[in-house]
Amino acid sequence: MSGDGEWRQELDERQHEDVRGLLLAVREADGRPEVAPEGPLPGEFDGGEHLVACVEGEVVGYAHLDTTGDSFGHQVAELFVHPAHRDRGYGAKLLQALDERAAVGFRVWAHGDHPAARRLALKAGLERKRELLILHALVEGADWPEPVLRDGVSLRTFVPGQDEDAVARVNARAFDWHPEQGALTADDIRADERRPWFDADGFFLAVLEGAAAGSPNDTVIGFHWTKVHEPTPGRFDGERVGEVYVVGVDPGAQGGGLGRALTLAGLRHLANLGLRQIILYVEGDNAPALAVYTKLGFTRHETDVQYGR
Repeated sequence: MSGDGEWRQELDERQHEDVRGLLLAVREADGRPEVAPEGPLPGEFDGGEHLVACVEGEVVGYAHLDTTGDSFGHQVAELFVHPAHRDRGYGAKLLQALDERAAVGFRVWAHGDHPAARRLALKAGLERKRELLILHALVEGADWPEPVLRDGVSLRTFVPGQDEDAVARVNARAFDWHPEQGALTADDIRADERRPWFDADGFFLAVLEGAAAGSPNDTVIGFHWTKVHEPTPGRFDGERVGEVYVVGVDPGAQGGGLGRALTLAGLRHLANLGLRQIILYVEGDNAPALAVYTKLGFTRHETDVQYGR
């Protein structure tokens, strides 16, 4: 490989569009990643370092390394080979470049548990370190009753410019065990507010009563942030799909069904938008969460895997 085959902290305008073209081709073949024909690349490719691999002037692969790392200090990488250039050893070369560049203990994603990625990881001596399950439910026929809240707690929607810090505090306490989610900051939330998919009406907060509804003086103790994905070729019948994006409850407020109530509020909201399908991501070893979502009608649909040493 040659051309732009060197690590860069920023992509110039041409490289940005080259990467977008490659990711769109990968999406067409594999159903992911979610990348738009214009505008910024998905948030997971922000910052860090980038490697654009070219052969005779044509982009054949791309790797991104999150040098900040997850909550446990693992640098996290993603790599993609253009569908028209697969089975030629480019994936192995990209993985070798990552191995040489990344800190000891890095992790690399294989979305959809792709067999080719599995073979590549095995040859490189990498092991399955984490499984992230994508669960799926159909709205039709689902039995999602109105949420029931305990006394002294009410639901309201997120207020941009007011609630970022409160949500970040609850999130940090709720997800101190999670590699990515635990690192969410108020600035990250503000950045997501600028993304096309953000909808404050689908961002539910559980608050302690005692202040006026929507007042900055109420106390946030939990939240359910929903998301709507635009149609992706080859996935979910090419339809828009809702997502239970994040449900977080402050550990001091757990019990009494608050997590279930927040989940139901978001599910009913997504159903009322006319969506036919809803997904969510959950750690493969999170048995309590899997039990809750199974009772709500969710079944296993796909698996994302992190490999590492």
